[in-house]
Order: sequence, then structure tokens, then C-alpha cells
Amino acid sequence: MNTPDQNPLPHPSVTRPWGAFLYRDYRFLWVTLIASSIVVWMRILGTAQWLLDETGSAYLVGLIGVVQLVVQVPVTLWAGTLADRGDRKRLMSLAHAATSIALLTLGFLNWQDMLTPVLVYTGIAITAATHMLASPARSALVPIIIPERELMLAASTDTASSNAAAIAGPLIFAFVAVTADLTAVFVLAGSISLISSLLPQFIRAKGIADGHEHEQREKPSHIQQTRDGFSFVSKHPILPGLFLLDAGITAASFYREILPVLALGLFAGGASATGFLGAANSAGAIFGSFIALMLVGFRAKGMLVLYASFAYGFFLFGFGTATTLWFGVLMIALLGAADAVTVAVRQTTVMLTTPDHMRGRAFALMILAAQTANNVGTIWVGIWAGLIGASNTMVMGGGISIVATALIWSFWKPIREFRSSDSQESSSS
Repeated sequence: MNTPDQNPLPHPSVTRPWGAFLYRDYRFLWVTLIASSIVVWMRILGTAQWLLDETGSAYLVGLIGVVQLVVQVPVTLWAGTLADRGDRKRLMSLAHAATSIALLTLGFLNWQDMLTPVLVYTGIAITAATHMLASPARSALVPIIIPERELMLAASTDTASSNAAAIAGPLIFAFVAVTADLTAVFVLAGSISLISSLLPQFIRAKGIADGHEHEQREKPSHIQQTRDGFSFVSKHPILPGLFLLDAGITAASFYREILPVLALGLFAGGASATGFLGAANSAGAIFGSFIALMLVGFRAKGMLVLYASFAYGFFLFGFGTATTLWFGVLMIALLGAADAVTVAVRQTTVMLTTPDHMRGRAFALMILAAQTANNVGTIWVGIWAGLIGASNTMVMGGGISIVATALIWSFWKPIREFRSSDSQESSSS
């Protein structure tokens, strides 16, 4: 729980959309999120562009996804346990510092014409791992800094900010790459990450989880603590259903990684159509985050995620049946909005229903489920788009999403009944 000396607050009588920014510590966390998200996009695009320029092989570019998947699965599980086992602020700082060193090294090697594909993949593996190391720790810090009444605001603000960074990051990459070169891209990204490594140390709230001391007296191994995290989430009345719902829908419909295929298949469009669709999706997600901000007072959080999931399925159906690019842009923007609402509610639910000493592991499992579903969804949509066409694939995905949501609605009663309690809606002191 927050204490006055950690996070002084004017205790507004009415929850305001910018309420999360009233907390000094959250402002440092927010800047860290924006900076690290921009760095991720600059790293993804910079390494992909280098591989394409130097090798001319789309296959070698595609291996980036394989490298990231192989690294992220074990690291994410390890990261969740580390976030509950040690100092979360120190973990964030070390992770961002390692990212900075890796990117600055890539920049130096490229400047010296010493960079090779193997070294690029090594840099990708390191930065993908360090990003996953920092993520659960940051998420687990939010409920320490923000009172329960404001957690939905913080989750929605985080979602909107991540999507804003998804627009800003590629734009910064394009500007630097065109006006300078890829060396400058790597150096700038490394410099931003270095700043990110310093910011967590300005946070006043404690970085060690409540209940940490009791758990450490029992001296569990790292593996045992990871297993305890699995056990906690598997027995949780709400989280498995939310994670399963998200994984099922995403695995049947993930479109972001193959937008060029969908732009061509649905609208006979090229790079410009892909750009419009990608920008619309991110803009819609930002809009959806503001919708979530407006729904902070909606107590039936479980029903809210079900409503948003149903909407996602119908919008996906609309996207698949779109006959014009502009209607497709509208549908994919609405898809981004619906998805942003579900993301904000899932994050808030983890914060509200998980004890502090388990939050790192719970967030790690949420991230792991999402990342795995993203990769499976990319493969699924790609295969079916080749077999039955992009339009039919999206329509099928919409149908699966609606059915999956209906099944969770019918059989997972705790999600339907989950509401923010009166104590959760009140301010913490």
C-alpha cells in the first residue's frame, strides 16, 4: 500500500483522466516506458534494415522473430521471479543499462565496418532479453505507486503511451536513418536506453515486494518460486480465463506482423496501404485507451473485457469484409481501440487481484501468454491467408473470437462476476 511520504497526493474527489500523473513516482515510470518503447522500435527496425541492406535476404530478416521467441520465453519466466525476488528498481536499471551497452556496441561496430549478421542476431537476443527482464518489474511497481482507485487510469495511460511510442519510434527511426545512417540509429537508441537506466533510481517507493522477507526466510530456489507463480496463476479464479481468452483471440487473428499481406489481399495495396492500416491501428489503440480512462468508474471489470472482446470479433469480421481501404482503415482502428480496452482491464485485474510478492510472476505469465499468442497468430493468419485468402481468414478469425468470448462468458463465472470492490474504489493512503 502507498504511504504519504512515498507518494503525496491531493486526493481528488473526482477521478480525472490524468490522475496517474499526479504521482511523482509514476511520472518517472511513465518516461521510462515511453523511452524504452521507442528504443524497442528503433532496435527492431534498425536491425531489420541492416540485415536487409547487407544481405538482401528476407529470410534472414525473418529470423529476427525466431531469435526473439527463443530468447523471450525462458527470460520472461525468469524475469517474473527476479521481480518478486529482488529490487525491481535495480532490475529495471540493470536491464536498460545492458540494452544501452548492446546498442552502442552495434553502433560502434557498424561505424568500424565490423558488424556481421551473427553479431546483429546477438544484439537482438540481448536486447530482447533485457526488454523482457524490465517489463514485469515495471508493471509490478505500478500498484505500489498508484492507489487501487487509480490503477485503471495507470493501465490505460500505459496502453496509450505504448501505442504512441509505436508511432513515434518508427518515425524517429526513419528520420535518423534518412538524415544520417544506421550507426546513428543504434547510437541514439543506446543513448535513450542509458537515460532509461537512470530514471528508476529517482523513484522513492520501495522496490522490494511486500511479503518478500517471509518468502525468503523459507529459502525457496529460483525454480521453486517460478513454480509457485505458475501454481498461483493456475488456481486464480479470474486470471487463467482472461489469459486464455486473450491467447485464443490473438492466435486466431493476429494481424500486425503481416499487415503487408493483408493490405495486398484485401485492398490490392502496397506499402502506402500498409502504412495507413498500421497508423490507424495504433491511433485506434490510443483512442481505446482514452475510452478505458472514461470507464474507470465501471465496476464490472470482468464484463467490460467481455464486451470489448465481443466488439473485437465483430470489428474483425468487418475488417475482413471491407471492400475499400478507407473502410478497412476504420475497422482496424476500431480493432485497436477494442484491444486497448482489454489490455487495460487485464493489467488492472492482475494489479487488483494479485498480492505484491506474486505480481512480477503474474505479469510475466501474462506477457508470456501474449507473446506466444502473437507468434502463433502470425503463423496461423499467414498460413490461412495463403490457403483461403486474407478476407476469409479475417472473417474466420472474427467468428472464432466471438465464439471464444461466448464460451468464456458462459463457463467462466468468476470473470462475469468480477467487480472492483468498494475498498478497491477508495483511495489508498
